[in-house]
Amino acid sequence: MKATGAEAAAGASEVGAQASAAGANAAAREMRGRARRTGSASRTRSIAFVGLTIAIMGVSAWVSVPLGPVLLTLQMFAISFAILVLSPRECMVAITGYVLLGTLGLPLFSGMRGGIGMLLGPTGGYLWGYLLGVGAALALRAALARMAGTRAFAVDLCACLVFIAVSYLCGCVQYAAVVGVDLAAAFAVTIAPFAIPDVMKAVAAVVCARAVKRALPRR
Repeated sequence: MKATGAEAAAGASEVGAQASAAGANAAAREMRGRARRTGSASRTRSIAFVGLTIAIMGVSAWVSVPLGPVLLTLQMFAISFAILVLSPRECMVAITGYVLLGTLGLPLFSGMRGGIGMLLGPTGGYLWGYLLGVGAALALRAALARMAGTRAFAVDLCACLVFIAVSYLCGCVQYAAVVGVDLAAAFAVTIAPFAIPDVMKAVAAVVCARAVKRALPRR
């Protein structure tokens, strides 16, 4: 009888262990399923943000005022806003997609134009300058945020100004090379008329981005 009781107790213990293991496995499967659903939703939302940002960049390029060979557009505002609102990866994908799609012929560039000719033309330096400028701005923003411990208004504004400065540099150099003028003449055409308006756009982008991020839930 004692042996039988011991065997029954051992059996009950084994059944309990199996039940616990089954419960743990079920919980683990549920957590993995929930993580997959969350990850899928996050990827879908990220793709939507990137697509919407590319569209906004294109529309902002269509709103233009001619100031000589270079058009004054809202692109600096749109891209600065993207730098501050999107994640670094989303932002780089968005600006790369914008330049690539425009180069392939979609009318996403200023004046509703597109094609490889825009990238190689007098003002094409701005376009590939956007890629370098966004990368530099994101790197600076991350570095300053680590040093300051927060992303203050000044940090965001510095990032936007670095983006603008890199874009200006690339645009000025390519304009001088393609048109055949010196850098001083290129500066007078490609930078001087736009500096103050673009700084104002950067300030507006920071204000708008911080308001949007306060209104939206954290991602």
